[in-house]
Amino acid sequence: MPRWSDYTTGQRIKILRGTAIRQTDLAAMTGLALVTIQQAEQDKRLTLQTLLKIADALGVDTSVILGQQAPRRAMEQKDRAMMRALSRSVHDTAAGILPDDAEARPLEELAAITHRTWDLYWSGRYAEAGAIAAPFITSAAARLREQPVGEQAAAWGVLSDAYRLAGYVANLMGGRDLAYAAIGQAQIAAQRAADDMRQALVASGRAWVYLRDARLSEALALAEKSAVDIEPRFSRATKEELVAYGSHVNFAAVVASRLGDKDRAADYLSQSHATGARMGAEHRAHGTLFGPVSATTQAVGINVALGQTGKALTLIDSLHDEHLRALSGAARNRYAMDKAMAQADAKMWDASLDTLERALLEAPEWGRHQALPSVIMQKVGRASTARLRRVSELIGVAATGESHSFMPATEKTAL
Repeated sequence: MPRWSDYTTGQRIKILRGTAIRQTDLAAMTGLALVTIQQAEQDKRLTLQTLLKIADALGVDTSVILGQQAPRRAMEQKDRAMMRALSRSVHDTAAGILPDDAEARPLEELAAITHRTWDLYWSGRYAEAGAIAAPFITSAAARLREQPVGEQAAAWGVLSDAYRLAGYVANLMGGRDLAYAAIGQAQIAAQRAADDMRQALVASGRAWVYLRDARLSEALALAEKSAVDIEPRFSRATKEELVAYGSHVNFAAVVASRLGDKDRAADYLSQSHATGARMGAEHRAHGTLFGPVSATTQAVGINVALGQTGKALTLIDSLHDEHLRALSGAARNRYAMDKAMAQADAKMWDASLDTLERALLEAPEWGRHQALPSVIMQKVGRASTARLRRVSELIGVAATGESHSFMPATEKTAL
């Protein structure tokens, strides 16, 4: 399989353009003549001005077109454009730079945008969530600027939520530096808001970035601290507090499982199940969903990571379609990946591929941004050739390989 640097500059432009953008489309997007685009793709002529315009239209750095850096895995042009807009919004607002037409929307409207964007994110529509997050950050920063001194806490809180959303999107889509920058700004904003809950949520988000960056020990320490900081008194805890705590201890169990720490993972799983049982049903708050079904489905992946395939399969047998309907789309899809991984570990090759294929067919947009399907494919040893080929096409791993932003995904860091 060729490396990205093995292609010519013209070939790289053509690959980045893909099938969705014709040469005539790229000419219109750049304002260049069609013959100029054709010459660039034929490696006949490429001026600096042409290079800059093509890079901007395709949503990549010039270094990607020149082969100095590989594009991020599975990203289409619209994804790359979204990530560039998100990066500009995060970095510009962090520097205090706002466009002249930045609109300071009311706090109530910004809160509604927060909920709507999280709904998109948890349904697996990451590119849409990121596209909204970019102007959302700008509008929240404008609102903060307009707030009277002494009345800025709520605006800082909304800005923290906007940055955290950006960090989650960037983390999932392989933008390591942007994920770190966004979550760092979310932390500053949460501190300025003097909001303990938001600070714990941001810390948990940072732990997730650490996990994706293979900083497992640091991720566990931060996840544990976040859970302890918001642990409620069960006798009087609200549903919102239980959602936050349950999702935090669940994540701590996930990180512990990646480190192979069975005792700590079991302890946190126990707390997660107790929290879910206390709630009785799934509930949404703070940009996430948690309840007894979430606790059980997450336990499947945790047991898989610990090599406890039998326990994972037993949990899978206890879950039925009516249970899974209570989850968000992204959570159901992620559970399907964990189920496929458990089946692969049990040498249930065809069952694993069947589970994986069904999930990818039901949620192709979500699947494009996942690293775990490729990890599962590496595990599947003996299955029908036709099915292997079909699932490989659905995964659509580009010839360029993984992103250069994060280390290549493994069982320990694939999210």
